[in-house]
Formats: sequence, structure tokens, C-alpha cells
Amino acid sequence: MIFSTGDALSVVHIMREVARTEILPSWRNLSPGAVRFKSSIHDIVTDADEEAERAITEKLRARFPGATVIGEEASAANPALLDRICEAEFAFIVDPIDGTKNFSAGLPLFGVIVAIAVKGEVVAGFILDPVGDDVAIALRGEGAWIEMPDGRRNDLHVAQAAPLHDMVGCVAWHQLIGTTKTTLLSNLAKVRAAPSYRCGAHEYRMIAAGHYHFLLQGKIMPWDHAAGWLIHREAGGFAARLDGSPYNAATHSGGILCAPDEDSWHLLQSALFDASADNRPVSPTELGGLKSRRR
Repeated sequence: MIFSTGDALSVVHIMREVARTEILPSWRNLSPGAVRFKSSIHDIVTDADEEAERAITEKLRARFPGATVIGEEASAANPALLDRICEAEFAFIVDPIDGTKNFSAGLPLFGVIVAIAVKGEVVAGFILDPVGDDVAIALRGEGAWIEMPDGRRNDLHVAQAAPLHDMVGCVAWHQLIGTTKTTLLSNLAKVRAAPSYRCGAHEYRMIAAGHYHFLLQGKIMPWDHAAGWLIHREAGGFAARLDGSPYNAATHSGGILCAPDEDSWHLLQSALFDASADNRPVSPTELGGLKSRRR
């Protein structure tokens, strides 16, 4: 199946429609029973997550018959769905609400993410900000841009390379474990600032637009990263797993580091994971072995 610009606009229409009907009406309007824990108190789901995923899935299947849809909530119930990413001729990877904690707290930092993979290769990515109603879009080989509600496009470009001490990035350090986490925390003072917005959707949009230099996360489930990785890449950036191996949507461990270019990536990786206390950098085995955990 060839994915056209018209197809991309259809995906955007579906995302916006579901945001209007299933997500925004529940924002700041969730009943106590509408928020539930999954694996822990740090891993929550709301009625809006589940209803939005059902609606997106139904509409995508109606518009693209025969396509595989792999949603975060459906995969929580049936982890075998993840195996279909590499097998499917055409797969939609869906995160109905990225930043569920922010959403449930009434904060405006949440997004809807859809990626499209062909035999595991990400060919399109979409990140909708439901509050602003604009969408970050990337088509493989065609660049990345923000599509405004009135149809205007603003091209996305990553930040220029900068000295380490001037770099600002989004770092989800809470996702790391053991000595990797300890080492990273001891080295974050080497960069200018490293906040976390608890929402990869907005963090990817910000680094693709050049507002931040880098992004670092230890959890790389495909619904969180496939679309953002492509948007960042098409905006001129470079990304790899923390051990230096290439990112792909079928990989669920090892973390990810995104930077303006390859030289900046190596500079950051070396500086942030240098265990200076014993003059020993964190090994590639430790970095590659980071386990992904659902939000």
C-alpha cells in the first residue's frame, strides 16, 4: 500500500475528530472511577484513553481496510500484538493519550500519537496537540512540519549544535535503573538544563522545532517513540539507542537519545554516561539492557 499526502490528511482528520469527541470532553472532567492503575501507581489509564483508542482503531480500519492497528491499551491486554509490527504490510501504531498523568491532572501537556510502519519501517508519524489543535507530521523522505488548524504549514528544524554546557534537553531520568540512573544523575550538571514534561508527544515536538537540543528516555515502547523519532529525523536530527545501536519500532529496550546531529549525540552519550567516580563509563551492555516499562 502506498501512503499518500491524501492518506496523511485522512489520519489527521481522524485524530482531530477523536480528540474533539472522546478526549477533550473528559479533560478536567474525569470522575474518580475514570482513572485506574495498571502495573503500578505510576502507570495509569483513564476511560478517555480506552474510548479514544477504540474510536481511532475503528476509524482507521474503516478508512484503510486490511491495515493492522496496534494500540497501547490493546497491547497491554494482548502483548502479542507487538510482534505484528515487523510482520504487517501496513501497521498503525497508536497512543491515544500520551502523557496520561498530565491529562488526568488537568494539565495541557498531552498528545495523540500515530505512527505508520511498513514491515517494521516507520514511514509516517503524527503528533496532535488536542488543546492547540495543531499536528506535527513527518513523511519519510519528505520532511517534517506543523500543520495548523487552518491548513498553514510551519516547517520543523532541529536546533543548531551547541557546546555541552549550553545544551538543554528533556530527560526522563526516572525511567532508568541501577547504576545507569545514578551515573546519569551525577552528570546532568554538565548540561544547561534537563527538565521532563512527562509527555513524549510534546517533548518530541519541542526538539523537532529546535526549542531543545536533546531528548533522553529509557522506555521506548513503539507508541511513544516511532512517530516522534521520524519527525525528529525528518527535521534534521540524529537518534540512536543509548548503546549506539539504531532505533527501530520493533525494539522495546535500551532507551533512546536524540540530538541535533551525530557528533552532538556522541558528545552527549559520552558525557552523560561517564561514571567518573571510578573512571568507568556505563557499558553498552548496561545501556542496551534497559527494560521498557509502560507509563
